[in-house]
Amino acid sequence: MPMNWVEVDLAALRHNFSQLRERLLVNTEVMAVVKSDAYGHGMIPVARELVRLGVRFFGVSTFWEAVELRSHGIEGPVVVLLGIEEADLEEAVIQGIRPVVYRLDHARKLSETAGRLGRTAPFHLKVDTGMGRLGIPMDQLGPFLDILLKLPHLSLEGILSHFATADEEDKSYSDVQLEQFRAAIESLKERNVPVPYAHIANSAGILGLPHAHFQLVRPGLMLYGSPPSMELPQPVSLRPVMTFKSKIIQLKVVPPGRAIGYGRTFFTQRTSRIATVPVGYDDGYARCLSNRSQVLVAGRRVPVVGRVSMNMITIDVTDVPEARTEHEVVLLGPQGTERITAEEISRWQGTISYEIYCSIGRNRFKRFLNATPEGSSEAAPPRP
Repeated sequence: MPMNWVEVDLAALRHNFSQLRERLLVNTEVMAVVKSDAYGHGMIPVARELVRLGVRFFGVSTFWEAVELRSHGIEGPVVVLLGIEEADLEEAVIQGIRPVVYRLDHARKLSETAGRLGRTAPFHLKVDTGMGRLGIPMDQLGPFLDILLKLPHLSLEGILSHFATADEEDKSYSDVQLEQFRAAIESLKERNVPVPYAHIANSAGILGLPHAHFQLVRPGLMLYGSPPSMELPQPVSLRPVMTFKSKIIQLKVVPPGRAIGYGRTFFTQRTSRIATVPVGYDDGYARCLSNRSQVLVAGRRVPVVGRVSMNMITIDVTDVPEARTEHEVVLLGPQGTERITAEEISRWQGTISYEIYCSIGRNRFKRFLNATPEGSSEAAPPRP
């Protein structure tokens, strides 16, 4: 058993999905975003659980993630949001993996590959409605479509874009983007091209822009139990899915005035009980949390004191007299009636909860709790 580990509560995932489903029209489908190892939660067990809940579409960033899903029996449409490079197109067509298309050279290669294999390749077309990243700029969409739609062996399965500010209280820019997106859909209809699936709503769009759901939505963060924004009241009850745990490996009594850790950034002000925990920035617990964050021991908050190092932190358990070596330490998640949230850690760290989950979940040993009877409660398979 490792000294620190991540627990993934699949019952919480099921709860969050039910909260999502209640907010959608019956004909709106879900593309679960499971990129980056399902935000560190374990892509394969999470995807299998969502399939059991009725999810057909999955969104990933890279081709290898799509292949990993296929190799573990995920048979529905898998959409590669960054697109697929030429070297992988043949395998993508064979396996029915859908690329997002935003470049004509990619589209031509996809058409040639599908034709050579005697198949038709489904794809999703991305338009840039104001995010400024991937996608065809709206002022170039018409000429782009005039060429794209003449390519053989391709089948437009969906059109997508992405909100830039849906997690903000002011929805005026999102409304501008939505108007642009509707115009893109209309451009296809004017060319007599059916659009089976239009999708622009991420977690924030799902909760705050119900008129933007279309035929497909793309939840990510809300599936894993975090609100997409702390600025807004949340019309949904979410349960965090991830808990990060470690244990005390040494406990010592330290006199007043003693320095703790690299750089001597902390000095004890009293006779203190200082515990060492085998977790550090190599485990996704960032160095900038030094002398700033808190963890849970025996259901109580205790401060991290001294520098976070590569594989260790030190915590002050003076006010938890029952603390002993081998006692559980919770760095993220609940213990007793207390909870350390990803949002709280992100404030200490000066970032967002997405980064907390991805960093902590990366390469950590995972236990999957509350699996459905046919599911697995063992660690996720290693990533290639």
